[in-house]
Amino acid sequence: MRLLDFIKQNAAFLSAGFLLTFGSAFGQTFFISLFAGEIRADFGLSHALWGQIYAVGTLASALVMVWSGALTDVFRIRALGAMILIGTAGACLVMAAAPVWWTLIPAIFFLRFVGQGMMSHMGQVAMARWFVASRGKALSVASLGFSVAEAALPVLIVALLVWFDWRLIWVGCAVFALLLLPILQRLLRLERTPQDDSKSTQSLGLEARHWSRAEVLRHRLFWFIIPALLGPPAFNTAFFFQQVHYAETKGWTHLELVALFPLYTIVSVAAAFGTGFIIDRVGTRRLMPLYQFPMALGFVAFALAQTPWGAALGLTLMAVGAGANNPLTSAFWAEFYGTRNIGAIKAMGAAIMVLGSAIGPGLTGSLITAGVGIEAQMLWIAGYFVLTCTAAGIGIASVRASASAA
Repeated sequence: MRLLDFIKQNAAFLSAGFLLTFGSAFGQTFFISLFAGEIRADFGLSHALWGQIYAVGTLASALVMVWSGALTDVFRIRALGAMILIGTAGACLVMAAAPVWWTLIPAIFFLRFVGQGMMSHMGQVAMARWFVASRGKALSVASLGFSVAEAALPVLIVALLVWFDWRLIWVGCAVFALLLLPILQRLLRLERTPQDDSKSTQSLGLEARHWSRAEVLRHRLFWFIIPALLGPPAFNTAFFFQQVHYAETKGWTHLELVALFPLYTIVSVAAAFGTGFIIDRVGTRRLMPLYQFPMALGFVAFALAQTPWGAALGLTLMAVGAGANNPLTSAFWAEFYGTRNIGAIKAMGAAIMVLGSAIGPGLTGSLITAGVGIEAQMLWIAGYFVLTCTAAGIGIASVRASASAA
C-alpha cells in the first residue's frame, strides 16, 4: 500500500499517535533544557547541581514507568491519554510555580513521567498494537510528532524568552496541553480495548509465542540490547541538555545553534520513514546492530566542529540514528516478544530509556564542573555507540535460529 493511501485510510489513529508524541515534548529534555539558563540563574544552580536535580527527577520517573507503562495493556489510549494530558498540564504549572530549588525535583519528575515517559509510550504502544503488516510505517508516521516538536519549539521558545518570563511560558504550555485533550478524544472515539486488539491482531514473537515481561527479563537478548536502549536517550539528551554550554564553548550564540535544529528534524523524519519501510520488508534484526554508527560519527563531528557548519554535520549524522530509533526499538519489542503484553514489555524499555536520559545530563554536568570539557566527553560518547552496535549484533546473532523460526 502506498504511503499516502495508508495515511488516508488510517488518518484518525495515525493522527492520535502523532498528537501523543508531539505532546510528549513538554517532558522531553530538548524542551526543558531551553530554560536551563533562566532556571540556573533564578535558583543559583551550578551545571552539576542542575544536572543532578534533573537526574533525580528523571530516575524517579523511570522507576514509576515500570509499573505505569503496563496500564496500556488494560485501558484504552483514549481514557489513559486524557488522564496523562491533564497530568501534563499540572506538571507544567508545578514547574511555573516552583518557589525554591528543591521543588524543581518534583517538577522534573512529573514532566518526565507524563511527558517523555507515558505520553510517548502510549503513542508508540498504540502503533505497535494497532498495526501489524504496516507497523513500521505507522510508527514512522507517529514519530513525526517528535520531529515536528524538535524543529518548531526550540526556535519558538528561544524567541518567546526574549519577551516573556520563563514561568509564564510554562503556564502557556499547560493551557496548550489541555487544548489537545478534546482533539484526542475525537480522534479515538472508535478505539477498541487492548484486549480486543490482542485477540484480533496478534503478532507472535520468538519461538512463535507471546512472551511475558518476566520471561523477557530472563532472556539473554534483552541484556545485550540494554546498552543500545540507554545510549541515544543518555547522550542525545545530554547534547540538547548542554546545548547552551556547548554553544558557549564553541563561541557561538545560542540562537546560531538552535537555528540548525530544523535540519536535524528534516533528516530524522527522512530516516524514520526510511526505517519504517525497511522494517515492514525485512524486520528489525538487521538494523538493530547498525543504526547507531551514524550517532558515533555525529559526536566526533560535534567534538571537532570549529564552526556551526561542523555542528550541522554532527546534527545530520545524529539525526539519522535518532530518526531510526523510535520506530526501530518499538517494532523490536513486538517482533521479538509478541504484542499481547507489549505495553508491559515496552514499559521496561521505556524505563531504561528514561533512565538513560537521567544518566546523560547528570554525568555530563558533573564532568563539566569537574573540568572535563564537553568536546572530550563527546569523543568518549562516540566510542560508547560503537560498543552498543557490537553488543546488539552479538545478542541478535545468539537468537538467530528462534528468530528465523518466528
